[in-house]
Amino acid sequence: MISCGQRDPNKQIDEGNIEGETYTSQEIGWTIQIPKGWTVISKDKIEVVTEKGLEAIEEVAGRIDYSGLKHLISFQKNQFNIFQSTSEPAKLEYEGEWQENNKKLNKVIHAAYVNQGIKIDTSSTKATISGLDFEVFKCTIYGPDGKVILFQELYSRYINGYDFGVNINYNNNNDKEKMMEVWIKSKFKK
Repeated sequence: MISCGQRDPNKQIDEGNIEGETYTSQEIGWTIQIPKGWTVISKDKIEVVTEKGLEAIEEVAGRIDYSGLKHLISFQKNQFNIFQSTSEPAKLEYEGEWQENNKKLNKVIHAAYVNQGIKIDTSSTKATISGLDFEVFKCTIYGPDGKVILFQELYSRYINGYDFGVNINYNNNNDKEKMMEVWIKSKFKK
């Protein structure tokens, strides 16, 4: 995972700690194993990708304040097969507010792709990870020739006062299965 001369992986995250191949977020109360042979993504690389995504979202939704967004662990096998996680403090004022906001965000994500001229199919479902229920927004992204180029699965949940999200991008089932294996086996303190 870490080669000679590579940066300290703990400097590549905003919160939590990496020890060996294990990441732990104290705020979320979450622990996940980093797959052997996968690389922790540098913070500067994640920030560039995040900025591009936020620019696309702001084109359809207007200015959004993401100043509280924290990059937790992100790792990749290659440029198409990536696991990313984030958290953002969220103070809720009424029952069901997080669910409403999450549905709106999913619509904005869809609109951002369409606005960029990208064909996309989406669906929503639920999943249970380590005993916790997550909302799942699935995207199938097509190239100009109509062939699938990427799949995205966005898992989200309100936990410990944070909007917590995991984004799994993949273009083949083997890498999807590896990311899903570590995601499903991850643990949350209850």
